[in-house]
Amino acid sequence: MTWQLASFALLACALAAGFGWYERARPPARLVALVATLAALGALGRVAFGALPNVKPLTDIAIISGFALGAGPGFAVGALAALSSNFFFGQGPWTPWEMAAWGACGVAGALLAHATGGRVGRVPLAAVCGALGLAHGAFMDFGDWVLYSDHTAAWYAVRAGTSLPFNLAHAIGNVVFCLAFGPALLRALQRFRTRMEVTWRPAIGAAPLAVALAVLVVAGAVVAAPAARAASPTGYLLAAQNGDGGFGAARGQRSTQLYTGWAALGLAAAGRNPLDARGGGRTPIDAIRAGLAGLNDTGELERTILVVRAAGLDPRHFGGRDLVGVLRRRQRADGALSEQVNWTSFAVLAFRAGGYGASASPVRRAAGWLVREQNRDGGFNFAGRGGPSGIDDTSAPVQALAAAGRRGSTAVARAVAFLRGQQNRDGGFPLNRGGGSNAQSAAWAVQALVAAGRNPGSVRRGGRSPLDYLRSLVAPDGSVRYSRTSGQTPVWVTAQALTALAGKAFPLGPVRRARSTGAGGAGAAPGTGAAARAKGGGAGAAAAGGAAASGASLDLIRAATLAGLAAGYLLD
Repeated sequence: MTWQLASFALLACALAAGFGWYERARPPARLVALVATLAALGALGRVAFGALPNVKPLTDIAIISGFALGAGPGFAVGALAALSSNFFFGQGPWTPWEMAAWGACGVAGALLAHATGGRVGRVPLAAVCGALGLAHGAFMDFGDWVLYSDHTAAWYAVRAGTSLPFNLAHAIGNVVFCLAFGPALLRALQRFRTRMEVTWRPAIGAAPLAVALAVLVVAGAVVAAPAARAASPTGYLLAAQNGDGGFGAARGQRSTQLYTGWAALGLAAAGRNPLDARGGGRTPIDAIRAGLAGLNDTGELERTILVVRAAGLDPRHFGGRDLVGVLRRRQRADGALSEQVNWTSFAVLAFRAGGYGASASPVRRAAGWLVREQNRDGGFNFAGRGGPSGIDDTSAPVQALAAAGRRGSTAVARAVAFLRGQQNRDGGFPLNRGGGSNAQSAAWAVQALVAAGRNPGSVRRGGRSPLDYLRSLVAPDGSVRYSRTSGQTPVWVTAQALTALAGKAFPLGPVRRARSTGAGGAGAAPGTGAAARAKGGGAGAAAAGGAAASGASLDLIRAATLAGLAAGYLLD
């Protein structure tokens, strides 16, 4: 076998392994679309700068994609961009080498994220991009050595020497591109990952799954109480709790700090202290405490402080750590957290939950920075002033400014006016201007209105309020759908909707502990149940007690029918 054939065989195996790795992860449709968009952007950037030898933003795009989205998506972005751009530059024996080189840049970005805990500054990121530009050049020189030379060290040395100016241009271009747009692209992709990505669990065997379905149906027939309590958003969350006390994106999915934190906040807003929610004898606080060793992300730190305070615990002394002190040390001199509006907004909420007063320096400086980042239309963008205003990005600063004692300020009034102008005719709110309504954006808008002292029930368009819209999305099992057409991440969506339906804004105060558990272990805390539902804004507006009890039999019949059909299909 020749050097050329051997190299192509190895490259083919490497590329097949990379794409196979990506496919085995079963990426959700939104992630697939984003990978395709980033690959197209990388290819376009390579073509646009074709007049400048070796100055290619593609390398930075692949590295940042891998850093934010993971090794599989990063590899796919780099490899696909190399392949597609060569339809312009010309395909040849060099194409697999370029695909492997840029795909490896995406994997290197994921390794950098793992090594840094997902936190890296502008200059260090630019330095890595520059270094990987040189590594990319060295790898391509090796490819030329394999394909075209007599395979001597002298030939490689000559090749490396003649290509050095071009490789330096590549590295310098990477540094310049990263300093210019790297952090902004990274923040945008990290926001996408946090908000939109869904983790799929691999299927167990067909026969065991069928048996498991049958067992669950029988268990549901024997234990009627869990079915009854799952008829409301609160009940759905309690039924979705895992044995480790935590929560996944949906029932039965692996617990993560993200979903556990939001579920705990939703339950707290509905009047249930997180210490009273037990799955397998463990609480959400137990699950969060177990994950403290990996608590590095700023947003996760802020959310954890809010949860710990809602449970009536001290975030300055939690699991042997001063969470508030850690957050305080991350604040910049101008009051911002990582130059991001959302993180700075939640920092204000976390500081208030951690015991700082509205006039305290960390709170005051962060609030002042937020006001300076407000757009002319009254809204906010997560990356700062000048970006397109969004509903979620505006709702968090409104809550922060209200918590900082600025409820009656001009900034809050302008932000509320912006939000009201984005309401859709179904009563809900979109993620971005002109989009379709979704439950999470509607919930954020409700919380902002509550924080600003407005009645969300009176904010109507087409005769419908955002509360009406949220109630219309409550499914028969008590979960809240993301939209009319999607039921994604039901635990997360339900938890955020529950906070809005309870009429609460962040930060939540300590929730009173339940004195005893009720029927079926529901443990209704004071202020929940029928009395709260009668107000029209409670978490259980979807089902009254009698209806839940009488509907349990119908739900059981439907569940048994579906389980039988599923079992027959899987065993077929």
